[in-house]
Amino acid sequence: MMIPWGGVGCCLSAAALYLLGRSSGRDAEVLRSVARAGSMKDLAAILDTASKVLPLVVAVSGRVGSDTPLICQQSGMRGVIVEETAEQHFLKHNDAGSWIQDSAVMLSVSKEVPWYLDDGTGRVYMVGARSAAGLILTVASEVFEESGRTLVRGTLDYLQGLKMLGVKRTERVLPTGISLTVVGEVLFLSFIGY
Repeated sequence: MMIPWGGVGCCLSAAALYLLGRSSGRDAEVLRSVARAGSMKDLAAILDTASKVLPLVVAVSGRVGSDTPLICQQSGMRGVIVEETAEQHFLKHNDAGSWIQDSAVMLSVSKEVPWYLDDGTGRVYMVGARSAAGLILTVASEVFEESGRTLVRGTLDYLQGLKMLGVKRTERVLPTGISLTVVGEVLFLSFIGY
């Protein structure tokens, strides 16, 4: 008897997708159970009634703000989280005799200042947002600075099997003033010192 391996593979793939779908469904159920604060005043009421339920996960919306926003060096944008990267781009000579483009991160800096969401009825301060899942920062600027070409530099690069192309500098930011919805755990603090 011959086993149809293609069919077995399809069945196993279908089972894996089914299990993955079930776990995604559980995630959706968890998100549906999150207490939704219509306003910051509503959040205070939720906190009063649910203070015995820990951890308490809520969803809040508002405009991003800070009393001490960061200013991006390249773009001048104001934000509460700023990530700066510098990436060296170069060509390297491989064993087959051709040149392959590659890059290496030279600098990666992330800064965050105390910030809040404000919906006009109140403020909720955010803590630990840099490590949040799904946080996508806006590209504020992206600049490519070409490497200076001199005869000596070109010769040294060639002998090492490299051709320096330049440095790409990128700034990403969570800008002030944008609308944002955050789903997270409530942290009860009587005083936040920064």
